[in-house]
Parts: sequence; C-alpha cells; structure tokens
Amino acid sequence: GVYGASKLAGEEAVAAANPRHLILRTAWAYGPFGRNFLKTMLRLASDRDEIAVVADQWGNPTSALDLADAILHATVRLRDDSNFSGFGVYHLVGSGDVNWSGFASYILDTSRELGGPYARVREIATVDYPAKARRPANSRLSTMKFASAFEWTAPQWRRSTVEIVSRLVLREARQANIQLNQ
Repeated sequence: GVYGASKLAGEEAVAAANPRHLILRTAWAYGPFGRNFLKTMLRLASDRDEIAVVADQWGNPTSALDLADAILHATVRLRDDSNFSGFGVYHLVGSGDVNWSGFASYILDTSRELGGPYARVREIATVDYPAKARRPANSRLSTMKFASAFEWTAPQWRRSTVEIVSRLVLREARQANIQLNQ
C-alpha cells in the first residue's frame, strides 16, 4: 500500500544519503506515553465491560522502553567500535508473538491483577473491524540479525507489558489518591 511504499522510499533515501546508516524497523509499539494500543485497551476497559479485538492478525508487541534500550545499546556499540561494518536494515521487536486479542487479554488480565481497569475481550475477525487502513495478517518480525550484530536480546513482550501496565495502573492510582486527598 501507499504507507508501506512511503516507508520504503524513506529507507532508500536514508541509505542513499549515508552508507553508514542503521534503519530499525519495528511494529506494534506501545509504552507509557502517547497514544498506543496498550493505553487504548486500558482506557476502553475503564468504560466498557467488553471490548471487541481482532484475533486474526499476528505480530510482536514492542515496548518503547525496550526500543530505547536497544537503540542506546546500538549507539554505544557504534561509538566504541570504529570497525563496525554491519550498517543497514534491522528488525527490532519484542520477543515472542501474539494476536491482537491475545495481547489485549494479557494487558487487561495484568491490569486486573494490579487493581486496574478490566474488560472481557471478544475475538473478532479483521473483516468485522472497521479500519481506515488494511493491516497485514502477519506482521511478525525477527530480531536475530540485530541480536547477532549488537549482542542484544529483545525482552519477552509479556515481561515488558507487565512493566508498562504496572506503571500506568500505579500512576492512575496515585492520581486518584491525590484527588481524594485534596
């Protein structure tokens, strides 16, 4: 599609401008800041008993905090190794894969265990979900090349999800407590 073609054109422009480049492709990114799937699930769960989530699209949930760690790790390697020759394109995603509904269920189960919002997840097919853009059924990526070049292992997405959900649920609890005490 147009989106994929524009990303490829951007990558080609970077490569043409500088042969000593790193292009890091990621997918299903989430974190404690900004708008993302994990935060949307928590927000919807605070208003609904059930959330319909696509079950036939697979990928690798990727924590923005893990991405930042990997980028820092790669930057240090480039700074310290003047002979580094592995420039190019790398995939950088969380370890392990899941479908969207499985990811949503894990987020909400974790939230419930921590006293945060919870809603049941109802699995639906992509064709039953109104979307502006078509999404691929399989957007799983492998980090093996990055792991080998930079000696960095992607954390398991479940561990990283617990970390982010914990931050958000605790932040919400602190804010609620502050409001109660005012």
